[in-house]
Amino acid sequence: MTSAITAENLEVRYGDAVALSGVDLTVPAGSSLAVIGPNGSGKSTLLAAIARTVKPSTGTAHVTGPPPALVLQATDVDKSLPITVRDTVSLARYPTVGLLRRFRPADRDAIDRALARMAIADLASRQFHDLSGGQRQRVLVAQGLAQECDVLLLDEPVNGLDLASRALILDVIDEEVASGRTVVMTTHSLDDARRCHQVLLLDTTPIAVGPPSAVLTEEHLQQGFSGQLIRVGDNVILDDPHHDH
Repeated sequence: MTSAITAENLEVRYGDAVALSGVDLTVPAGSSLAVIGPNGSGKSTLLAAIARTVKPSTGTAHVTGPPPALVLQATDVDKSLPITVRDTVSLARYPTVGLLRRFRPADRDAIDRALARMAIADLASRQFHDLSGGQRQRVLVAQGLAQECDVLLLDEPVNGLDLASRALILDVIDEEVASGRTVVMTTHSLDDARRCHQVLLLDTTPIAVGPPSAVLTEEHLQQGFSGQLIRVGDNVILDDPHHDH
């Protein structure tokens, strides 16, 4: 099976602080990986290393084929910045088209498809900063989709969203994998992690990686999240006050 992403002895430092260490990872093409762990465990750093927005201190992170699309969490935007929803999604096409060249029909079609898939075509002329948090996150995911990359990296794409936006984004993730693309997402939701083919449990260094049934055990979760776990009957619940679940 072809590997879409490989990491070998990957370590990332910010100055003297170790953000991520000892990551050995293989993600097959056309599969999904959920990365879970407590705050500050290196989840976002791992995505940044795969996307090459940060340089590994040691080891390697390699993506087969073109660079991946990286979708960050929606944040507040300066209201003095006039950018519409369509303009925001259109930014995805500039790496292949170039800043000074006109969009081709294929570029416009990719943008239109992404807007439609995230159910935001009716918001295309709205200012990005006027949208709700769920709508902004849909726009950023649409931007990632419009790049039409083989690998899609999503940093907590459904954290704190309304139910409609959450369900839409998770369904699109499933569609991307079904179409043969590779998706890596960070999450604090054990249920969302169970939807993926593989799970990587991080706490700066990997605790476990493999199928959800092998990784999301009480032993591993206690090791990764310590006192943030609550047992209710036969169920283990992650109680992280900094995130919604």
